Amino acid sequence: MKIQILGTGCPRCKKLAEAVEVAAKDLQLDFELEKVTDINEIMAMGVMMTPALAVDGVVKGMGKVLSPDEIKKILKP
Repeated sequence: MKIQILGTGCPRCKKLAEAVEVAAKDLQLDFELEKVTDINEIMAMGVMMTPALAVDGVVKGMGKVLSPDEIKKILKP
């Protein structure tokens, strides 16, 4: 599973990345975490507000820091 954090590297982006790691580890998922900071790449994915979360190339949330529990609901197999 490829999980992407889309954002410029701001504190909110870092918080989202931390929450994703907690959620994915709690679910014992095999995952790759990628941080996408290139604004052109972010916009190409249709994201207009950061931070955003994408799973396997599909944007699942944008514009807010999701909690680990919210992320678990998105990541559950």
